[in-house]
Amino acid sequence: MATTNLSNYDKTTIPNAKNFRFGIVVSEWNPEITENLYLGASQTLIENGVQKENIVRWNVPGSFELIYGCKRMIENLKLDAIIAIGNVIQGETKHFDFVCEGVTQGIKDLNVKYDTPIIFCVLTDNTKQQSLDRSGGKHGNKGIESAIAAIKMAALREF
Repeated sequence: MATTNLSNYDKTTIPNAKNFRFGIVVSEWNPEITENLYLGASQTLIENGVQKENIVRWNVPGSFELIYGCKRMIENLKLDAIIAIGNVIQGETKHFDFVCEGVTQGIKDLNVKYDTPIIFCVLTDNTKQQSLDRSGGKHGNKGIESAIAAIKMAALREF
């Protein structure tokens, strides 16, 4: 886990994003985490030139459903990149392992199958505090980092 704020970036190194269109699929599970990630991502996209109307948000019940939400978004909308936002916190059962592995593999599979990059913004932490720290707390906001990755990957598609 990061011990510093990784959400700082040099705006001069970010490609021009004003003509890009982004999708954001947000898990409704642990909304105090996922909403902060969404705010970080959407605000960062806008700060880097993306028009509000070029950001499409869809909600899904949980992190496992991010895969299907992203797939449907790819199939039905013309987007330059998608950010999958979720949060899974370690519990007392193997459920954590199954969900984390499934979501990771599912997002990877979509990236291989389709030409629209999907950015993995799913926090998989041991405690809720760790997730809070990475969704706007002392370690920054992974939503910001994911938005920067989405812009860079959208620009890469132009080559």
